[in-house]
Amino acid sequence: MWRLLCALAVTAFSITLLSPPAHADGSLLLSSWVQMAPGGWSEARAVVHGAKCPDAVIDRADTPMRLRAPPAPQFANLLCAVTLPKGARNASILGHALPLPDFAPHRIMVIGDTGCRIKGWTVQACNDPAKWPFPHIAQVAAKLKPDLVIHVGDYLYRESACPSGNRACAGSPSGDNWASWQADFFAPAAPLLAAAPFVFVRGNHEECARSGKGWLRLLGPLSDDPKAPCTDHVAPWGIPMAGLTLAVMDDAHAPDPVAPGDLVTLYRADLAAVGKMAPPVWLAMHRPIWGVVQLGFGMVVGGNRTMMAAQNEGGIPDNVSLLLSGHIHTFEAINYQKDAPPQIIAGEGGDLLDQAPRDLSGRTVGALKISSGLSLPGYGFLLLTRDAERWSVEVMTADGVREAHCAFVNRHLDCHAK
Repeated sequence: MWRLLCALAVTAFSITLLSPPAHADGSLLLSSWVQMAPGGWSEARAVVHGAKCPDAVIDRADTPMRLRAPPAPQFANLLCAVTLPKGARNASILGHALPLPDFAPHRIMVIGDTGCRIKGWTVQACNDPAKWPFPHIAQVAAKLKPDLVIHVGDYLYRESACPSGNRACAGSPSGDNWASWQADFFAPAAPLLAAAPFVFVRGNHEECARSGKGWLRLLGPLSDDPKAPCTDHVAPWGIPMAGLTLAVMDDAHAPDPVAPGDLVTLYRADLAAVGKMAPPVWLAMHRPIWGVVQLGFGMVVGGNRTMMAAQNEGGIPDNVSLLLSGHIHTFEAINYQKDAPPQIIAGEGGDLLDQAPRDLSGRTVGALKISSGLSLPGYGFLLLTRDAERWSVEVMTADGVREAHCAFVNRHLDCHAK
C-alpha cells in the first residue's frame, strides 16, 4: 500500500510539473515562443486554451496580448501575440519566461526538415527516438544556448493517419490541425523555443495543399486573416542584425523539376527585392537552388529548375554572401564557380534522410559547376559562431558531437570533416 501511495504521489507531482501554466480565469498556455518579424522587430506568440488572451509581463509591466487568430475548426485555441520592444530585459507569459532577441547574435543554430513522415505507405517510427530524433536534437541543441535559431522549413510531415496496428506511430494525429502541429513541432521543439528566438522559413510541406493554413496562422510573418484564402507565397522580408541582414524568401511553391513561367517571374522579382537589402545578406529559403541528392542506383541529380530560371538573367544579387536551405535531408556545404555565393543545406533535423556523395567537388548542377563541396550523412544540426568578421560552422550530430568544421569568410566555405 505504501509503495502504491508513493507511486501515486510521484505521478501527481510529475503531472503538476508537466501541466501548462494556467491563467487566473482557468486559461491554459499550450505553447509560447518568440519569432523574428519583418523590419527588425520580434514578436512573442502563444497558443492558449481559454476565453481570452492573457497579458504578457514585459519588464515587470502587464502588457495586453492581441488576438492573432480566433478558434477555428482545426485549431480550437486562441493564438495570441505581442510585439516585444527593443531593449526589453525580461518577458514572460503566464509565468513562462520568453527568450529575448539579440540583434548582434554570436551563436546561430540552423536546423530543418524536422517532422516525422507518415504519408500513405511511408511510415516513419515517430515513437522511436532513434528513428525520429528531433525531440532529442532539440534538447541537446538548447543546452548549447544559441542566440537565434533558423528553421529552414518543413515542420509537419504527419499527413496520413497512422495505419491501424502499427506501433511505430500509434497514437499519432494527422493533417493540418493543432494536434499534428503540436506533435510534430511545438511539443518536441519546446526546449529550443524556450532557449532562443526563431526565424521560421516556409517549407514545401507548408504549401496550401498540405499545411499552409496552419503555417500562416501559427508561424507566418504577416497578420493572419482567417477569412482570407490560403496563399502559397509571402514576399521576401529582412532582419537587420549587427554586421549582416538575414533575408527570408518563400520559395516553398517553386517546383524542382519544372519551371512554370509565372513562378519564374514571381521569384525573379523576389530576388530583385533581396538585392535591395543592406549587405552582406544571408538568404534563407527552403528549396536550395543548386543542391545535390543521390537517388536509387547511384543516380545523382540536383537543382531547382524554377529558381535556376529565376536567377538566370541577373544571377543571385551581389549583396548575398551565403545561401541557407533545407529540403534535401542531409548536410551539404558547397562552393560554386562563377562567383555564386556558397550554399549550406541543413535538412537533417528529423525526417527520413536522403543521400548525397560525400565529395561534391567537380559536379555540375544546371549551368553551375561546384568548385568544392562536402556532404555528411546522419541526423543533426548546425551551430554558427561569430568571431569578428569570421564565422565558424560546426556540424553537429544528433547527440551534439562535432563531426565537421567549416570556416566561412569572404563568401567562401572551407570545410573539414573528422
